[in-house]
Parts: sequence; structure tokens; C-alpha cells
Amino acid sequence: MKLLMYSVRADELENLKAIEQKYDVEIATTDKPLNLDTVDLAKGFDGITVQQHGKIDDSLIYKKLHDFGIKQISLRITGYDIINFVEAQKYDLKITNVPAYSPRSVSELVLADVMALLRHLRETHLREDKSDFAWNELQAREIHNLTVGIIGAGKIGSAVARIFKALGAKVIVSDPVKRPELFDTVEYVDYDTLLTQADVVTMHTPMTDFMHHFMNIDKFKQMKNDAIFINASRGPVVNTKDLIKALNDKEIAAAAVDTFEGEAGITGVDLSNEGFENKHLSKLLQMPNVIVTPHIGFYTDAAVKNMDLISSIDAIKIIKGEEPLHLVK
Repeated sequence: MKLLMYSVRADELENLKAIEQKYDVEIATTDKPLNLDTVDLAKGFDGITVQQHGKIDDSLIYKKLHDFGIKQISLRITGYDIINFVEAQKYDLKITNVPAYSPRSVSELVLADVMALLRHLRETHLREDKSDFAWNELQAREIHNLTVGIIGAGKIGSAVARIFKALGAKVIVSDPVKRPELFDTVEYVDYDTLLTQADVVTMHTPMTDFMHHFMNIDKFKQMKNDAIFINASRGPVVNTKDLIKALNDKEIAAAAVDTFEGEAGITGVDLSNEGFENKHLSKLLQMPNVIVTPHIGFYTDAAVKNMDLISSIDAIKIIKGEEPLHLVK
């Protein structure tokens, strides 16, 4: 049995060796994403796994995979909005994802971002670069006195809730699905209540039509003027232009984004020589009250190991004619 893994990084190679030995499978790798230019690399393989931000939307990609005898695309990520499900169904390709590679990985980045913004660490470091060690406007708030609002309390959002609850914060949640296991940790409220009451608003939702640009200028205006906004879900759930306006107009106090619109071709890539074209990202990077990270919320040793293992197991199951554990329907 032969698997081809697209967009493989050097830090994944040891994981793949262990998978080969345990599951008696031959794994080949490429550092290229799956697209029209690279789909032919899959010829001769039994299955593929993919991890990328760029969309896989061209019908010819799905047709070629089908013609090569491949029956699936196993994503080494949680988000599946990169897939054209109409074409996948047309060519009998099953799609799997990794819904819970390590919820702690993202939640711990959110905690780090909130702590850094509350303590004004970026602003402090920028001042110190100019030998300014004054305290003015650097007074912080303490987490146990705050209300943390979570939009989307699935596995990752639930982990975020538990961390902030453990630190003494009041945690409120907006999610159409109410999880009984969270009833002792959070209070479920509607979106309007969350936005107006929370001192920290953090998003952990999938990318759906409903969530596209969910956070816009009207919703930012509902937030407290001293509130912090965090996005560690999908870039397009936030209208980036509106986020910048909200920050400039002091509708909110600060923000941290681990995902952003137009991140394909930027995150995970060293562009120090050629630069990049994304005017909204450029503006965010210049703001002293904004933290931007290149989609690294997932990027821990435990999470990467699980992403490689879970996606490979699902690919192997489909190849064998068995039902995968994480089929996206």
C-alpha cells in the first residue's frame, strides 16, 4: 500500500517513519500542495493526505485522482472548506479530516495571546526598542476579573473555556449546539449578549456560509471599547477591513489573529526576500495593539503527530474498503 502526502514539512518525517512501520504502508512525500500542477504526482499511489490553505476546487483535480484509482482525500487538518464537495462526490472521493488533533494546542495559543494583550507586551517591547521604559497606558487587567466570550464551543472552544474557567474568569458561550459536559463551566448566551458583555471575544468556528464575515463592523461596535478580539479559527470569519477600522476607531482595544484572509501562500512560507501582497495584513502587522501569528495555533509536537497519524489511518481504512473514523459528510 502506497500513500502520497502533500505539503509535508521536515518536522513530520519522523512521524511518517513510525506510521510506515506500524501500519505496513509505504509513504512518499512532497513539499508541494495539491493543485493542477501537482495532481499527477499521485499517479501510482493508493491514497493521499493533504495539509494546505489553498483551495482544491478545480474539477480536473478530482477527475484525475479518480482516474488514478484513488478513493479519498484525507486532510491533515480540521477545516475542510478547501474541498469542492460537489466534485468530490461526482468522482466518488471520500473526504476525511482531523477534528481533534489536540484542542489544547490552539487553546494555549489563545491564552498566550490574551495574556500578552492584557499585559501590553507588544507595546512594551516596541517602546523599549526606543529606550522608553515609562509605565503610562500599560496598566493591565487580571483575567479572573474578566468575562471571556467564546463563539463556537466545539472541541477547541471547549478547551479554551476550561482553561479560562480554571483561571477564574467568567466564561460565556454562543453556539447552536449546547454540550452538557460544559454546563458546569460556561453559560450559554446569544451572540448579542456575548458581544456586549465579554471582555475577551475569541472565535472557534468552522468556515460556513453563515460564518463568512460574521465579525463585521456592526458586531465590533457591539463590543466593549476596552475588549480584546481573538481569531484562531478561519480567516474569512472576520471582515479584516472592518477589524482594522474597529481598531483605528477604538471600537475595540486590541486583537490577535492566527488566521487571516488571504493567508494562502503566506503562512508557513519564508517571504523575507520577496515580500508579500496583502494590504490588510500589512496594516495589522504595523499596529502596536495587534498580534499576528502565521496560523501556528495547531503547531505543537503532539498535534502534528496526531494529524499525521489520524489522517493516515483514515486513508488506509478507505483503501481497504473499511469505513473511516472521521468522514466529512
